[in-house]
Amino acid sequence: QVQLVESGGGLVQPGGSLTLSCAGSGNLFTFYRLAWVRQAPGKQRELVASISNTHNANYAEAVRGRFTIFRDNAKNTMLLQMNSLKPEDTAVYYCSVPNLSTWGQGTQVTVTS
Repeated sequence: QVQLVESGGGLVQPGGSLTLSCAGSGNLFTFYRLAWVRQAPGKQRELVASISNTHNANYAEAVRGRFTIFRDNAKNTMLLQMNSLKPEDTAVYYCSVPNLSTWGQGTQVTVTS
């Protein structure tokens, strides 16, 4: 059974930075595309960034140039480095394996002054 655990969320001022981490179990990190998705209050869940098993990354337009996604297959981890955070980045962020329709429990990111 695939398990994903996120960490690293918190409260940050606009313009600040946070790094989210995702720890996964099993062989999923070796074979599958991974993704970060987020859901803000009252809004649908949206894709933030994804990365293939060969480290090809894609970003949502809203975060391109500010967020960077990394993966370490040997350590079964994935990171999301978030810089220049804006209030509209406030959301619960989920680590995901899209092909398996699997998500972690989420970690809250709040950007406010």
